[in-house]
Amino acid sequence: MCGIAGIHAYLDVAPPVDRGELLRMTERMAARGPDGSGMWFTDDRRVGFGHRRLAIIDLSEGGAQPMQADDGRLSITFNGEIYNYRELRVELQAKGRVFKSESDTEVLLQLYAEHGAGMVSRLRGMFAFGLWDARKRTLLLARDPLGIKPLYWADDGWTVRFASQAKALLAGGAVPRDPDPAGIVGFHLLGSVPEPFTVWRSVHALPAGTTLTIDATGPHEPVRYYDVASALAERSASGRHDPAGARSRLASALHDSVRHHLVADVPVAVFLSAGLDSGALLGTMADLGARNVSAVTLAFAEFKGLPLDEAPLAAEVAARYGARHVIRTVDRAEFENDLPALLDAMDLPTIDGINTWFVAKAAREAGIKVALSGLGADECFGGYPSFKDVPRSVHWLRQLSWVPGLGALVRRGLSGAIAAGLGLHPKAAGILQYGGSWAGAYLLRRSVYMPWELDELLEPSVVEEGLRRLAPLSRIAAALQAGTPLGDFDRVATLETSLYMRNQLLRDADWAGMAQSVEIRVPYVDPFFLAALPPGDVLAALGAKDAVAEAPTTPLPDSIRYRRKTGFSTPVGRWLRETAGESTPQSIDFSVASRTWAQSVWRAGWLGPTAA
Repeated sequence: MCGIAGIHAYLDVAPPVDRGELLRMTERMAARGPDGSGMWFTDDRRVGFGHRRLAIIDLSEGGAQPMQADDGRLSITFNGEIYNYRELRVELQAKGRVFKSESDTEVLLQLYAEHGAGMVSRLRGMFAFGLWDARKRTLLLARDPLGIKPLYWADDGWTVRFASQAKALLAGGAVPRDPDPAGIVGFHLLGSVPEPFTVWRSVHALPAGTTLTIDATGPHEPVRYYDVASALAERSASGRHDPAGARSRLASALHDSVRHHLVADVPVAVFLSAGLDSGALLGTMADLGARNVSAVTLAFAEFKGLPLDEAPLAAEVAARYGARHVIRTVDRAEFENDLPALLDAMDLPTIDGINTWFVAKAAREAGIKVALSGLGADECFGGYPSFKDVPRSVHWLRQLSWVPGLGALVRRGLSGAIAAGLGLHPKAAGILQYGGSWAGAYLLRRSVYMPWELDELLEPSVVEEGLRRLAPLSRIAAALQAGTPLGDFDRVATLETSLYMRNQLLRDADWAGMAQSVEIRVPYVDPFFLAALPPGDVLAALGAKDAVAEAPTTPLPDSIRYRRKTGFSTPVGRWLRETAGESTPQSIDFSVASRTWAQSVWRAGWLGPTAA
């Protein structure tokens, strides 16, 4: 796991790569790679790569980057881990290719030499890389299928720049900070910035599951090689709809994924909550023979003795599977002390990531470099209320949505003070207008604010342009790939995986973990794992979350299996309200806390000249 950066001056009239700019970009990501750094330039200075290394596979200098092929044709700067690199290496050796290191990076170079850009579909892992092909004079940028690792790029019409962090591009000094209304509106709507937008007009996120080629004419259109809707439709068409054996298929898929995610030359720990998903990971690690595993649990002083306290039940699970248990308690004072550094590390504005920041901090303090996380299981197994709420809304309200103007009329009648007077949440006003379509119902479920509320938060001109360019309903609907046959369960799984998980959970895991120099691996976020699961309708009927609890040979204890789901919560909303001198109710509604935190994050000054 690393931080990568690169500059390609693709037009002949463009100035050569500025070493100082590339160094500033690379050093902005120092926390991503404390184990080493490197830079590389072509002889004509038209291309330069930078790299910060967190050594996980092949700890020797043989794994140092940027890395070049022996013949000098190919050079790469790579962030991530390829879990099937050993299998690929054996395959390539059988074709006569010779390796000089034990690294997965060299496998990427040799695999590209054999298969070209199509090699990305062979990779099992998380990755983002830039690869220079001197013979073709092309730069290839690529990102993993589900978007675990980020990659940002900018093009000024002369030169392309890329990096693992958007702020690294800005740190170079050549990329403008002009605001992008689409990204700003996206954050206020959803609590995260939807790809390919950022909050800066010149900086783009390379979409997950795509490659981008830059040649002498500049960047081509990104080429998609994976999308979630098509993958789930293909799984549904596989014919594995017989529920008999579904539990064993799920358990087998989980064991296979965890086995691949344990590939490392350093110990692999686990982030352990009181939930089913992380407990199943620890139990599966025990099945696979992992010993002396460290399990890290985050606790909050304010939750002690309450159902939200994860520590006691997590301790029971750790003891059940023989793990060394590390409990890290965070209080308000530590949160306030860490807040400036946390906001600086936050690569794009988000309402999440605080829990990951502190659990990764605890891991770093314990000497841990790699940890598995249960992130992604709820998207696989229907663990969110949206799996019931969204289809119910669509099926109940679809007919009413065809009545012209009815939804908008009801919304205007219920908005603002009227809704508040009736004790309704502000989003309730949009139920008839939005709830009858998949995209609208999902927006209602996942939004922080709704479109009609934005004028109270942002300049009207920003809202108008942002909504026009973002087109939120069309963007949500596009994730479903019109015409792709999907059942209700798989529709919601597609939306949650392609939008919420990708743009918020995975991005937050990346910046918060990397800020602490900790690599977070996500066995539930794996196309190979998704493909091996039973189809969505079988998972829905199976009660997949309970099946996960039984995946380890020694199932999770009943105290975990039948615990009421609370989510991985933080008391941040309470802390912020108390800091502002506002009265705090005994319990704070999650949506209220999200709005409070969103406003605090945005006030941190993302667009000003001092924004880090």
